[in-house]
Amino acid sequence: VSTQSTWDYRKMWKTILTRAFSSSKFRGTTVLCVKKEKKVAMIGDGQISLGQTRFKSNAIKIRKFSPNILCGFAGSVADSLTLLDLLEKELEKYPKQTMRVCINLAKKWRTDKMHRHLACDMIVADPATIILLNGQGDAIEIEEGVVAVGSGGSFALAAAKALLDVPQFSAKEIANKAMNIASDMCVFTNKNFTLEEIDI
Repeated sequence: VSTQSTWDYRKMWKTILTRAFSSSKFRGTTVLCVKKEKKVAMIGDGQISLGQTRFKSNAIKIRKFSPNILCGFAGSVADSLTLLDLLEKELEKYPKQTMRVCINLAKKWRTDKMHRHLACDMIVADPATIILLNGQGDAIEIEEGVVAVGSGGSFALAAAKALLDVPQFSAKEIANKAMNIASDMCVFTNKNFTLEEIDI
């Protein structure tokens, strides 16, 4: 076998594997944040999928940085943890300035050579704001009080919006019901939920 043929063969398999794994980075993850009345609830499922395989069922994708700051992430584990570390450092620099922290993180994420390829979507919430962050340099403040990311995000978002105006449902109850609906519809989302809540 010629050297050129061997190189082409390796290149072909590298392309196949890259496409397979990159297409599954955001699978197996649904994170939802709901703000209602005097509560903010953030919930995430526990499933991690590698391609078409359920790899882990009890992953924790919600983190509480302080009594009043929540963060949820959807993306590859290593990238997400790297970004969580960066977020924590920014929070230490600028306590009680969540929007400034998120904008600084978005700048670093977009412009830094080491971080610009990190694949993740993040939701950061405090009593005043809910912010959606991604690798495109976006730091979007959510006005409606509901946002979701991940493979089942669209299902969870639609369900939460439908329930938001129901008077007897709290933020926590809406989050749970919406995630149950998302897990019924999305094969990459399970019912092993982690939920955190903060007061407004």
